[in-house]
Amino acid sequence: MSAQPDHAPVPPYAPAPGAPAELLDQLRADRRAGQWVPAFEREWAAALEESRRSFSLAALYEVVQVWQGRLAHAPAVDAFVASGYDDSEFIDMEELRGRRR
Repeated sequence: MSAQPDHAPVPPYAPAPGAPAELLDQLRADRRAGQWVPAFEREWAAALEESRRSFSLAALYEVVQVWQGRLAHAPAVDAFVASGYDDSEFIDMEELRGRRR
């Protein structure tokens, strides 16, 4: 009988050391650079300050992961907007949450 677990734990997400710089380059090359670069820089600065206070890299990793996701999903969002799909009948999630309380 073995004392080893029967499954391997999922390691926490850790971007490559150069990921923030590469991500910033990709953001600068995107057509939304005027909005996205300043937003990324603000979030990155806040995450740096948080990591200094908490001695944790989690905030930095989260910023990189969120922005990588935004870049990855931008083409799908663009296609949705270009499709002319009428989303005017959406339900505001804040309003929905308020009704449940």
